[in-house]
Amino acid sequence: MANGVFHTAYGIEINLTMPDLGHPGRPGLLEEVTTPIDRRERELLECLEHHGDGACQAEEDGRSPWMTIRRRTVGGRTVWVAAHLPVRHTPTPEESAKHQAMKERIARAAERHGHRAEIEARATDGRIRTDVLVTGDDGRRIGWEAQYSPITADTVRRRSRAAAEHGIVPLWVTDTDRSAVVERAPWARVDDFSWKEIASPLAMVVRAGVRHLQQWKCLPSSVRPCPVNGSSCGRFHAEWFLPALCLPAKAPTEVDQLVVASADGEFVPMRIPDQRDPRSVSRMWVPAVDRDRWHDMFGPDEDEDSPAEPGAGDAGITYTRQELDATCRYGEETFTFNDPRPRRGNSAGTGLHTFDEVPERLLTVPRQDRRLDATETQRREAALAHGCEPWQIGPCAGCGTPIRRYGDTGVHACEACRARTARR
Repeated sequence: MANGVFHTAYGIEINLTMPDLGHPGRPGLLEEVTTPIDRRERELLECLEHHGDGACQAEEDGRSPWMTIRRRTVGGRTVWVAAHLPVRHTPTPEESAKHQAMKERIARAAERHGHRAEIEARATDGRIRTDVLVTGDDGRRIGWEAQYSPITADTVRRRSRAAAEHGIVPLWVTDTDRSAVVERAPWARVDDFSWKEIASPLAMVVRAGVRHLQQWKCLPSSVRPCPVNGSSCGRFHAEWFLPALCLPAKAPTEVDQLVVASADGEFVPMRIPDQRDPRSVSRMWVPAVDRDRWHDMFGPDEDEDSPAEPGAGDAGITYTRQELDATCRYGEETFTFNDPRPRRGNSAGTGLHTFDEVPERLLTVPRQDRRLDATETQRREAALAHGCEPWQIGPCAGCGTPIRRYGDTGVHACEACRARTARR
């Protein structure tokens, strides 16, 4: 990332490590250069090395010399950095055909199950908000985005945020794990089908982006090895798995099924911060019952997933007051267009949480720390009534009354408490 850019309109060099950007006489300069790219001239900011030498490393690697300004948190400090904009990509005929076929397939699946579907749905301001807007019976709106051409991570965030502001839940579908939509918004990945296969009745399985909750106590006898030490740790784990990796395995989710289930609220998007690093977030579609169970254990995620937009001022920014560096830093550390590296895929992003004991609130029948409040005579009478030995009599975990608690046929709670629990 570069710490400065060249302003082509004013013909000045901008130092992003200085509070005044190196130009105290231009108080509105920060707001101008951090304005989102869709609201300013694309060629307003230029790479310093490209401006000086006519070429830079980014351009040699297929990037444009034009820059955008981002916030970046490094070592606990948030700073301004300059990043190269991608070369504008014109979808190929194949990408356009696949995009159109997927939009039509989503709409057909929705309408086949009685939901309303609008292709290229527009908001009241006339701007396109989503490729296909699917509306469920209860008014839930899912905004499907069929993404087959490259896209920037910033565009994914901005369009997802715009959809949310209009009461639409975004759902991006892609056919590559290198896409910038992966883990940056509610997403689903399918196989790389041709447009003819997408348009056909061929089943399209969601390969990633849909997960199910699995919970277990980590013991030597557990079927799963400990995700922390590879053996067993004696603690409790809760983790999200792909259907095929669940125990027992669950049926895979198909795209047509997800179209309906998301509109019905049977599948919902989840945002799960890493237990060790809350800044690292996994995103996935999950069954609503699994979402509710997770919230019971850990509570809902109260943090808004809305990174600071360019143009939001310099609140929280640290200015390091360094000398302006005119060297192009592309390739050393960069934001993504479509990621050059494979995404985390199926082995990570599972939202693993580990805890020492089951929270009290999750116990259907609360713990009873008291002993049986009964005399020896009452214990013998209870044993006679239950047809067991006196030592097998113990307190019901729900109401505390004497029951056949111990032995091979003992139960944890009386019949009335078990029936009350089953009705919950």
